[in-house]
Amino acid sequence: METSQGWNSIDQAQQYGENLLRDAVIDLRESEQEDFAHMAGWWNDPAWAVLQQRTIKPRPEAPLAEMFAQWSHNIPYSGDAGFSIFERGTGTFIGHITLHGGVLPHRAAELAVMIGPDFVGQGFGTRAIKLMTGYGFRELGLHRISLCVAAFNPRAIRSYEEAGFTLEGRQREVYFHNGQFHDQVLLSLLSHEYFARQG
Repeated sequence: METSQGWNSIDQAQQYGENLLRDAVIDLRESEQEDFAHMAGWWNDPAWAVLQQRTIKPRPEAPLAEMFAQWSHNIPYSGDAGFSIFERGTGTFIGHITLHGGVLPHRAAELAVMIGPDFVGQGFGTRAIKLMTGYGFRELGLHRISLCVAAFNPRAIRSYEEAGFTLEGRQREVYFHNGQFHDQVLLSLLSHEYFARQG
């Protein structure tokens, strides 16, 4: 049983640690070089790039791998965190998720997630978002987590809302694809909202 001061046993501390980066279906783990090769393929696929990038512009694998590695360095006290997403039962690499910029005094980070095309629409993204926001609020001490997503991606918006994010606003005509401008929406989740949802 937890006291108002926190844990009163090693078991409680270890149980917290054991469940911090996993649920019944997925694990968030350190990223390795082989993960970045998968991510580069997804990043360079125009059908998926249109959902993740302002401009579809495939890039060589080496600089992409370095960019992904930067997202995943997990330097202590940096306010940033990046993990690979794996399916627990099979050990299959599913995607990657990051928090960026959560430093003092604001403790406000931006979230980004990439799910492999073969794993979209199966709930993996929502699970990863829930785990990562929990990690951000419970372990990094964040106050706010936000993200931006193209308004023409309602599937992603539903996933973020299911994970507790609130639609905050709309930036008009931010994206340019197919000769037209498209809107972007901003969503956020605050620490007190997250903990209230935990009951």
